[in-house]
Amino acid sequence: MPFDPARAAIRFGCGLSPSVAAPETPDAMLALLAGPDKAAAAFPAPGFEAVRQVHAAVSDAKRRRRSAERQDRRDAALKEERALVRQLRTEAAGWFRQTVLRRVTTEDGLRERLVAFWADHFTARGKGGPPRFGQAGYVEDAIRPHVAGRFADMLKAAATHPLMLLYLDQTRSVGPNSAVVTKRGRELGLNENLAREMLELHTLGVDGPYGQADVRQLAQVLTGLGYQREKGFVFRARYAEPGPLAFMGRDYGGEAPALDRVMDALEDLAAHPATATHLARKLAVHFCGDTPDAGMVAAMAEAYRAQDGQLLPVYAAMLEHPAAWSEGVGNVKQPMDFVTSGLRALDITPRHLPAKPRAIMRHIMNPMTLMGQTWGAPPGPDGWPEADAAWITPQRMAARLQWGMSVPFRMMRQLPDPREFVETALGPDVPEAVRFAAGAAETRAEGIGLVLASPAFQRF
Repeated sequence: MPFDPARAAIRFGCGLSPSVAAPETPDAMLALLAGPDKAAAAFPAPGFEAVRQVHAAVSDAKRRRRSAERQDRRDAALKEERALVRQLRTEAAGWFRQTVLRRVTTEDGLRERLVAFWADHFTARGKGGPPRFGQAGYVEDAIRPHVAGRFADMLKAAATHPLMLLYLDQTRSVGPNSAVVTKRGRELGLNENLAREMLELHTLGVDGPYGQADVRQLAQVLTGLGYQREKGFVFRARYAEPGPLAFMGRDYGGEAPALDRVMDALEDLAAHPATATHLARKLAVHFCGDTPDAGMVAAMAEAYRAQDGQLLPVYAAMLEHPAAWSEGVGNVKQPMDFVTSGLRALDITPRHLPAKPRAIMRHIMNPMTLMGQTWGAPPGPDGWPEADAAWITPQRMAARLQWGMSVPFRMMRQLPDPREFVETALGPDVPEAVRFAAGAAETRAEGIGLVLASPAFQRF
């Protein structure tokens, strides 16, 4: 099938917009991706450091509260703790708003979709305290800078990021023969969570060429990775297993533990042929449906292997393959994709989007939760499901319909004519049933809602 601009904007971007032109060629899409990140510059958000500083301040307030001898000082410290967390919650709502505005206004929709894809591939979330607001900063640090670079660099950034280390309990992993165990005379516990997810989800794949022995060996290689509230990421040599350490047929590091051995192992995992195949198929499934063309997947994997894990050639192989432009229906949009593509089709601008945290929660975040997707809180290390059945349930579809019928009117007041909006949102190939429903609606709000709730809009 030939390239189609509308399909490019919907399937590989953030949706059609009346004010942002659809891509003209695959080369144009790739050129934008290789260029400066204009959306992040227009709507900036901080990295995890902002959360770390609050984490340290909250911990300090807790220490003062527990050690205070007077009740008034304990009360003051508790008040400070709560104020810090409350302010962080407010700021996190603003980071979510920036994320939405990037997707709604960007001309580089492929970048935003890839950021979401890789953030899901390397799922990490905070479990409690200030780090539970850390997902946005994690994406800014570990994912967004690398979506057009080498996969190995993104792998390293994600594997050593504080949020990932906290999420998979890597900060508790101690080498069985480490200096700290030798000194204390008792084993403190080797944690295999990060190693297992790195092999199963992040690199080789669930059916990849590894076994439980490889998981344990990688877990030993990863010992020493840690996080301190006062510093952020640290490598703790005293907690690391001394080397050299065997993993998948190679020895890593010398006798003295060092961060280099971790980076060397991650480089080798990124370069493994099974990683190329796993990533190629996962990208193809995400963008082109549950049963992607085998030739396209093979071309993407070959581009990965031939170009040292550079990701731009992989994306090019996907966009240049005829199967990328097939007319078949794609995956169901996840709630974030549904909401932001709806706002994009409505030509929402920063002045339309509420700025107060409560309004952001009421109009976007809470409805997304009802649709099945709580922002920043995927259900497990494997991220959000791709299967349509996970999103198309009576309750979740009702939430989508309710949102489409009510929220656009609350934001804009003056809605577009549904007879024009139907083509703005869906492109020139509008199903006649949807066109008729939009034209026959009694109110503009109802017409807009019917278009947004239509099966044609629900899919990429």
